[in-house]
Amino acid sequence: MLFDYISLAGGLVVLIIAGDVLVRGSVGIAQRLGIPNLVIGLTIVAFGTSAPELVISLKAALKDAGGIAIGNVVGSNIANVLLVLGMPALIAATPCGEQGATRTAVFMVAVTLVFIALCFYSPIGLWAGILLLALLAVFLAGSTIAARRHRKDLKAAANAAGADVAADSFDEDELEDVDDVPDSVWIALIYIVLGLVGLPLGAHFTITGATTIATAWGVSEAVIGLTVIALGTSLPELATTVMAAIRQHGGVAIGNVIGSNIFNLLAIIGITAVVVPIDVPQEVLKLDVWVMLACAVLLTALAGFKICLGKISGFVMTAAYALYIASVYMLGYAG
Repeated sequence: MLFDYISLAGGLVVLIIAGDVLVRGSVGIAQRLGIPNLVIGLTIVAFGTSAPELVISLKAALKDAGGIAIGNVVGSNIANVLLVLGMPALIAATPCGEQGATRTAVFMVAVTLVFIALCFYSPIGLWAGILLLALLAVFLAGSTIAARRHRKDLKAAANAAGADVAADSFDEDELEDVDDVPDSVWIALIYIVLGLVGLPLGAHFTITGATTIATAWGVSEAVIGLTVIALGTSLPELATTVMAAIRQHGGVAIGNVIGSNIFNLLAIIGITAVVVPIDVPQEVLKLDVWVMLACAVLLTALAGFKICLGKISGFVMTAAYALYIASVYMLGYAG
């Protein structure tokens, strides 16, 4: 049994490290090829940071462990809102008035509703996956257009003020969370290879340990996916937002969370469903998808009313996540 716990924890660590290394290597290659930071941020970084969740869900679905695949995504989206936004607010005020956040949050709610509807027609198969990937394409296209328009407006304002600004100086923040990008092409390629090898290896140990532990504890795979695996794969986002709060840069946290949640639903479930049908556990439909929807609505309200999260708000959200985890385990054992 000890080996299974080591397998689960070690697998999650390997996933996080491999995902980070893959992102750094990919960004290094993209920059050497002259690809704009805006494109890198919306594609390589977004997909790369979601790579652990993608590999976990795909591996789980291929092993007929649909509970882990669905639970991982649903649990990650819940953790992203309540924990990833809640904990940094305990450290420093976290403003939620980022430009464009409300529009993107509304899209996230719509995507969440589509996903929930698909869950009631389990399994989520090929055509559902194609639909989700089509919505992802719409999201990426809309984000690119909005970002370019925003950058053009900023440049026009700077020129009107008589400032000497480089044409591409406004997209530097697209990669602000990616550190230590390799300058050498060969080192970048080594990073990519290590990431591509590490991701499936970490997923193998994570899934093996999680399924064995779920059986030993007498709970379902969905419970493990919703809690341990979801929290583990959300650790990079949590670490990033906590450090941003410490550095007084928490203003972009809500945008990162919204984008991550959209990618989880559209990219991870979409790609996985295209490869193999995903069985949706009935227990997830009783509570978890509705908690995820409530979190999406909460995000929209925070963005729409431009609320600044303080220590009290952070405590309430973190406590709500703890209560949710306790409820999942109680329902899991009761089931």
